[in-house]
Amino acid sequence: MTRSVQALACLRPSPPEPTGSGGLRGSTMENGTGKSMATGTAGEAATDENDGAVSHTADDAPAGAGGGTGGGRGRAGVEELLAAVREGRAEAVPGLLEPLDAAARKVALTRLKALRAEVRAGKWAPPPPLPNLVRGALYAAGAGCLPTAAAAASWLGARELPIREEDGALVLRALGDRDPEWAADLAGRLAGRRAVAENSYTLLHGLVARSGYTVAPTDGYVTAWTRHVTDDRLVERLREDPQTPVLVAHALAMAEPPEPPSRALGRRPRRYWPTALLTLVEEGVLDRARVLDVCVSRLLRGGPARSLRLPLEVVRLLEPEAEELRERIPDWVGIASDAPSLVAGYAQDVLAELASAGALPAGALAEMTAGVLFRTEKKLVRAQLALVGRVLAEEPGAAGELLPAVTEAFGSEDTGVQERALKLVGRHLPSVDAEVRRELAEAAGLLSPMHRQAAEELFGADLGLGTALPYEEILPPLPEAQRLAPPATTVEELVAQLVVKRLSEEPAAFERALDGLVRHAHRDRAAVVEAVREAFPRSHREQGAHSPTREAQGIHVVLAGLLGLLDPAPVDFRRDRDRGPGPGSCLHEALSGVLDARLREAAGLVGTDALPFLLATPTWSTGAIDPRVLVERLREYRDSGAEPAPADLAQALVRVLRADPSAGRAAEEAAALGTPAGRRLAAWLREETSVGATVRFLPRDEDGTSERWWPIDRIVVDLGEHRTVRAEFPPAFQWLGGAPEAASRRCRHRVEGRAQWAPVLPADRELLAACLLPTLAHCVEEDSRGAAEPLTALVEADGPVGRAVLLALAFGLGCVDADDRLRAVDGVLVLAARGELNARRLGTELAWLVAEGSVKPNRLADAARTAAATGAYRTVWTVLEAMLPEVLAPAQPVRGLGEVLAVAADCVERCGARGEVAGLETLASGRGSSQLVVQAGRLLGALRQGVDQPLPETVRIGI
Repeated sequence: MTRSVQALACLRPSPPEPTGSGGLRGSTMENGTGKSMATGTAGEAATDENDGAVSHTADDAPAGAGGGTGGGRGRAGVEELLAAVREGRAEAVPGLLEPLDAAARKVALTRLKALRAEVRAGKWAPPPPLPNLVRGALYAAGAGCLPTAAAAASWLGARELPIREEDGALVLRALGDRDPEWAADLAGRLAGRRAVAENSYTLLHGLVARSGYTVAPTDGYVTAWTRHVTDDRLVERLREDPQTPVLVAHALAMAEPPEPPSRALGRRPRRYWPTALLTLVEEGVLDRARVLDVCVSRLLRGGPARSLRLPLEVVRLLEPEAEELRERIPDWVGIASDAPSLVAGYAQDVLAELASAGALPAGALAEMTAGVLFRTEKKLVRAQLALVGRVLAEEPGAAGELLPAVTEAFGSEDTGVQERALKLVGRHLPSVDAEVRRELAEAAGLLSPMHRQAAEELFGADLGLGTALPYEEILPPLPEAQRLAPPATTVEELVAQLVVKRLSEEPAAFERALDGLVRHAHRDRAAVVEAVREAFPRSHREQGAHSPTREAQGIHVVLAGLLGLLDPAPVDFRRDRDRGPGPGSCLHEALSGVLDARLREAAGLVGTDALPFLLATPTWSTGAIDPRVLVERLREYRDSGAEPAPADLAQALVRVLRADPSAGRAAEEAAALGTPAGRRLAAWLREETSVGATVRFLPRDEDGTSERWWPIDRIVVDLGEHRTVRAEFPPAFQWLGGAPEAASRRCRHRVEGRAQWAPVLPADRELLAACLLPTLAHCVEEDSRGAAEPLTALVEADGPVGRAVLLALAFGLGCVDADDRLRAVDGVLVLAARGELNARRLGTELAWLVAEGSVKPNRLADAARTAAATGAYRTVWTVLEAMLPEVLAPAQPVRGLGEVLAVAADCVERCGARGEVAGLETLASGRGSSQLVVQAGRLLGALRQGVDQPLPETVRIGI
């Protein structure tokens, strides 16, 4: 007998009832000692992992099936089987399979594959509730007709036949004639497919029980097993299952433990896995040492805190003894250094207990100290310094080994932590030799300037800080816009671009692919249609054909138009929507509506002489168009006799760089074309009035209610009136010419397509920023993410930097999500490097946003600290200097302002600024040792002791 078994699911004969050895019951994880089956044997039937297609000979008969053809009875049996499947009579399938011989099953398999292809392609859909019954019948019938375990596994794991738990018993009956080794082989293969294993425990368990073999644990199988055994009899069910030791070990070691064992203790304590496992350990069913090893190893591997909840709780309940803890000291050190805060805190407590008992070697404590002091959690850091202090008080001789690790805290962002570490080093400095003393003095260079005097008094001549170099502001290199690559030169290259996943999230690639599709369809529509039909499944081709919603938009709309699948009803619906935003609508809908209008227009014209190529395809990565290039495109249109499509031309005009040095010459060339489109471009390039917007905020108490509190409810964007836009542009663009009414543009729902917003207005940065403000304001209020994605393109766009841009950056600096804040930091630094940042105006906008609670100080402090750490200390200080007077003015300062003051003090100490900040001296003279008072005193001292430095030319202090 030759069968292959996946390496992940090697099989072993079931062991006799355990008696204290095997798995977690003894010192080994193995469950049984029988020999494994061979893997990867030659001669096995070739299978298609997607559809279960098999290639076999007549000798590949299913075990137990006869070898004859069956004659007329066989043919009749096949017809009866197919009829039962089509009618959804799943329960009849096993009985109808039983009399069929190998030849009849082979014939039936061919028919079943054809039926499955119909179901997959949507050519045949039975009325409800038959679909699930038909799929279940098809699922079982196909498995029963396939000769090899590999082919059956492919059939049972097919995506279009999603396995259901209730179908497991049916398949077991259909496979009732297979020998044990075949059943075990199939179980191993299915267990290796997580999506299948998680939903087919009945089938897998039945195959294992029937075969007498056990399946090596996999994530999917263990997940299904935990669901199956989790009920009010959890302890009893675990105790009765001979595979419990192996499966529990796997569950504890999984990167993402199954949901039932990870649940917190709730209303049903009998289903709580940690206490159940503790009971089994106490009974000897599970080996205590092995459970500890698995849990500690899992904690050491790290990961999200939720994934470590189960092993941590098991360890806590086991209450390891001192010897068990000592055996795993290296593991605990690694956990304390790298694990999530909650887990690291437990490891720190464990090691502190060992240290108190004198059982923690100084080398291990030093390694632990260096790791913990590198962390940012103040509680862990301070506890570690206290632990080292206690140990040194009892063992002064360990100072030479421990103090160098303490200096890791010299580079902490918290100056209070720096001070504690410096005092600890100072207390035990006499106990170290000259070499260690020099090492400590060298590390003191990491200390904040506020501790420099104390360090000099402590180390004296050994400090060797030397003469401080003049401060130099470090800003990022200027980003350079990249020219967009030319469109695909062949249909094959075009198709490769079109099939890229998430194409719409890369605007440059999207525009290039869209233009390539239009160009090639114009040259040879038949070739493109054929290539698209081969490359895209039918469901994808039809995605943009019937639905008018945003989820169905994108390049699929144009593909549907190319293939003649576009439904006219959604087109009419979209035309109504393309009239621009009305009262109560969002500005982001207007931005998205521009792209929708272009796509619908292209879908109607693609592959015809009316659309040889797109005028609006950007020439630069920012989405902008070079004026001379647009003139040349209009010349090609004139020479070919084609008239520009309205939405395509409008987008091209909005994208053209009117401030480019070549715009004047381009206007003359455009006028000389003698076409209406040429004259429109010439007039547009000469237009002095730009498309623009102003931003204002309604007062909080304007309507006499308390509802208008957050900026998102008070933002009003006034679009400047532009008669040319309103008179000559298509409806989807006319909102850019100024709406008759000024209304706030609220946006409180999920927003898609952000990546495509910036390329709509690449030549008017201020207007684009105004459109982004509502979604950015939303991101400082609630736990939403991704709204700051367009900020990168915004700062690289063309046009002036006014209040809207600065407000967009201010909101970005206060976003909930750290990645969004990082994008805003990048935006601030890029504008500073380009000499376009009005730092004081940015600080002024931040001041009122912080004062009213819209931007949280801790988030702003994190963003400012990140920006300063790049070397832009003077830039950050200029922003904060303008912000602080207003937020320090109230009698009760904003909560969390101490963190902002700490960043400000660090910037002043490093860049050498000096001066006065209104309200700072009063705050610094207050009583107490709070972060706010301490950092206010630190900033005040730095401003009065610093050396004045000129502001870099790249940053303007104010208007």
